[in-house]
Amino acid sequence: MIISIDSLAEKIRNNIINISTKHKLKLVSVALEPDKATLAYLNSQRNLSKKLNINYEIIKTNSKEELIETIKKLNDNRNVNGIFLSQPLPFDSHEVSIYIDPKKDVEGITPHNLGNLIYGKSIFKPCTADSVVRILNNFTEIDGKRVAVIGRSVIVGMPVSVMLASKENNATVTICHSHTKNIKEITLNSDIIVAAVGHPEFITKDMVRENSIIIDVGINVVNGKIVGDVEKSVRDIAHVTEVPGGVGEITSLILFENLTKTILYK
Repeated sequence: MIISIDSLAEKIRNNIINISTKHKLKLVSVALEPDKATLAYLNSQRNLSKKLNINYEIIKTNSKEELIETIKKLNDNRNVNGIFLSQPLPFDSHEVSIYIDPKKDVEGITPHNLGNLIYGKSIFKPCTADSVVRILNNFTEIDGKRVAVIGRSVIVGMPVSVMLASKENNATVTICHSHTKNIKEITLNSDIIVAAVGHPEFITKDMVRENSIIIDVGINVVNGKIVGDVEKSVRDIAHVTEVPGGVGEITSLILFENLTKTILYK
């Protein structure tokens, strides 16, 4: 059973266009020696920006130092509303993200914005984590549900756990990772599973119970095809988001929705 994100996507898209038609907005994506896959993703951002009436630019850099200097210049550029840091990077992204102006951090990845997330005060929430929570809220009642989050990354697993356990959502969250024992036992006793482990088809049919809800965050390439962290047969008994599409589509829209929020600082 597929979880439809169409109505949510349309709502976010309309909100963005409503603001972008009234305010001139620009997003700049910075990348360090981007490969073909990265450039393909950035070009998909560019295509979406055109549909949303938003100015968009890609800047390629050749070293960490150049990347940092570029970010500093963008921070000072009043014509730039938001900065997107393309990942993965060949080093800890924290070494660079600390230089992004929190007011232009439309990804919600700076220590400032991640810290505010814990207090429930963040204007810019991590896009993928926010996508997961909003898809869930659009599909079901989260309050009181048992949630297993598979993965503890800084941009997905950890922030989505904080958001789901917050007073706004009131879920009971278990974070699973490579050192977790008996993950199957945990998932079988969960109402909701957030699969963000980065391992193709990690969640199998025998790990979930009927009518549970599964948000597939995974983007993996297997034999030239994109597959998620959830085996397709799981859809026979549970509600699952699609890959590609699903979380990825909402995440891309939230990035630009966050860009519209930068007008609060003008």
